[in-house]
Amino acid sequence: MTTATEITIRKYRIKDLSPVVRLFTDSVHELTAAAYDETQRYAWASRTPNLDTWQDRLASLETLVAEDGNALAGFISYEPSGAIDLVFTGPNYARQGIASALYQEAEQQLQQKGVKELQTEASVIARPFFEKHGFEVIEEQQVTMKGTQFLRFKMHKTLQGS
Repeated sequence: MTTATEITIRKYRIKDLSPVVRLFTDSVHELTAAAYDETQRYAWASRTPNLDTWQDRLASLETLVAEDGNALAGFISYEPSGAIDLVFTGPNYARQGIASALYQEAEQQLQQKGVKELQTEASVIARPFFEKHGFEVIEEQQVTMKGTQFLRFKMHKTLQGS
């Protein structure tokens, strides 16, 4: 079993694109099945993702990746303003502290840049993770993605010393 102390966190590089997209897709399909049906999972994460769309999305975000040797264990993507867009771990790395290690590194970097508040729109699965890290729900939202309804939670956290 890998622990967060055995991983390396570094900045995303373009060569990480395919592994990041594959990890995202696998994570959505394998780790969210308890909360989302198959139609929802396919609307959220196509099994044939468009890498150009992903490249554009990640280019607009700060992204950190967690590596276990040569394997991608997880990633976090966020806006410089403090909006956390993506936090995912690979199915083999779930519940091992990797997402928390990524989150803590991102929070530290954002705090150093003077960000005073973090925001996210969390899935049903991600809500407990963000609550564990001090986020509070501002509002429940019903959103539609590719014609499919999803429940998500708009959440925020005020950073210490702010």
